[in-house]
Amino acid sequence: MKSDIEIAQAAKPEKITSIANKLDIPESSLDPYGHYKAKISMEFIKSLESKEDGKLILVTAISPTPAGEGKTTTSVGLGDALNHIGKKALVTIREPSLGPVFGMKGGAAGGGMSQVIPMEDINLHFTGDFNAIQLANNLLAAMVDNHIHHGNELNIDVRRVSWKRVLDMNDRALRKTVCSLGSVGNGYPREDGFDIVVASEVMAIFCLATSLKDLKDKLGNIVIGYTRKKEPILAKQINAHGAMTVLLKNAVMPNLVQTLENNPAIIHGGPFANIAHGCNSVIATKASLKLADYVVTEAGFGADLGAEKFLDIKCRKANLKPSVVVLVATIRALKYHGGCELDSLNKEGCDYLKKGLVNLERHVNNIKNHFGLPVVVGINGFVFDTENERNILKEKSEELDVPIVSSTHWADGGPGAKELAETVVSEIDKSENNFKYLYDDELDLWSKMETIAKKIYGASGITAPANVKKQIDELQNNGYGTYPVCVAKTQYSFSTDPALRGAPSNHEISIREVRLAAGAEFIVMVCGDIMTMPGLPKVPAAEKIDLDDSGNIVGLF
Repeated sequence: MKSDIEIAQAAKPEKITSIANKLDIPESSLDPYGHYKAKISMEFIKSLESKEDGKLILVTAISPTPAGEGKTTTSVGLGDALNHIGKKALVTIREPSLGPVFGMKGGAAGGGMSQVIPMEDINLHFTGDFNAIQLANNLLAAMVDNHIHHGNELNIDVRRVSWKRVLDMNDRALRKTVCSLGSVGNGYPREDGFDIVVASEVMAIFCLATSLKDLKDKLGNIVIGYTRKKEPILAKQINAHGAMTVLLKNAVMPNLVQTLENNPAIIHGGPFANIAHGCNSVIATKASLKLADYVVTEAGFGADLGAEKFLDIKCRKANLKPSVVVLVATIRALKYHGGCELDSLNKEGCDYLKKGLVNLERHVNNIKNHFGLPVVVGINGFVFDTENERNILKEKSEELDVPIVSSTHWADGGPGAKELAETVVSEIDKSENNFKYLYDDELDLWSKMETIAKKIYGASGITAPANVKKQIDELQNNGYGTYPVCVAKTQYSFSTDPALRGAPSNHEISIREVRLAAGAEFIVMVCGDIMTMPGLPKVPAAEKIDLDDSGNIVGLF
């Protein structure tokens, strides 16, 4: 079987103007980046406001495993399948970060016969959006240190500068740094550090803003640090937000590409779900709903992280309401959650599968009962799946009263997910949608975190060191209590221990750190050992990525 990059390189893409025509986007509203990708102008997007919205389909997954689930592959396959059965559908997903592309997770363009193309461009520099976010973030950092150096008129306490620099690469050596060493002319030495770009508050703001003006306003409200009296200092007080917006002016336009089957796809923004809110931009999603009858979007990692944040943060702020949730799983991954080891996953393992279904069951319960949304389970099929294993899923489908549909879109593209597409449309048409948020805005921050931990993670409660609990109380008392909570924790488990598979219960969630994202208007609670600047694995994917003698990229998945 060909690799993903070989399949993508053998594709026959249509010119981007032809793809735009399928969405009734005029050529004059495109800003092309070569022949096969383009940005859609904000003027055109604004002209869509009076149009009726299509149906929003959220794709999420069980807790991730080394066996893989294929969430993006399923999103692309479902979008192609909806077009295959005659629906006007659009796939709208996130951009990949270079950190995992050169690390271990891989890209975000799908796989097999369900990919978005040009795959190499999407997984590498694409249209420069992440670079623009990185520059805007680091411009603010430079202006903060420059303000302090030239007299510090705002009386910023150099010990309380909270704004970090970012880099779109996994680099553990930069987690903790000291800046401004050397002569007096280099400024005041202080502790600093780097996050990865996808953890930057600028990325969060970029993905939650509804317009350029809204983007500028939100950037201006970023808290960069505090005075000695613990008064917050905002980005707009050092006049950084205007220049930051200029750097993001082109990036804020959504990117139009296509699938292998030449169906339209929009890719825009890309916060991680384990350390940020894990979904593409509001601008892209809202525009897509005006352009198509069915919009397939995704939320990062498992439903306990990506879907919870999509529903409690993105939908709350953008007034979005999904029509159905597709929960992606593989039989191999479910067996892994049941205790099966990696080297045995391709063998029939009915007992392991039965045990591992507890992970699927909790995610289904969370979506149905805590968020009031209809669910379709999409099984990303493998040739190793057996009839006995599929029969176990049929029994579970009846028990949960939720459709469980196996698809072969990785091997067969859209036609391989035809039944999934038909089931999704049927559920949208017949199911009662009682969408609700997990918690109310008025609930205090501690109670919001406790609600997420108990209801979504199955935890007995939450804990925090005294200094962290004091920070949370101060944020509550200083007017930030109405903000939603964005949890940063391991994606591999409902707990904060990545080794706990299945559906652990009655564990405690320990809050290690709390961060105010005043521009994005949410509170980040860092739990367990999660890092906002990941490191590379012992053998990073970068070692296999190269150019051949003809200048073709090889080794990229």
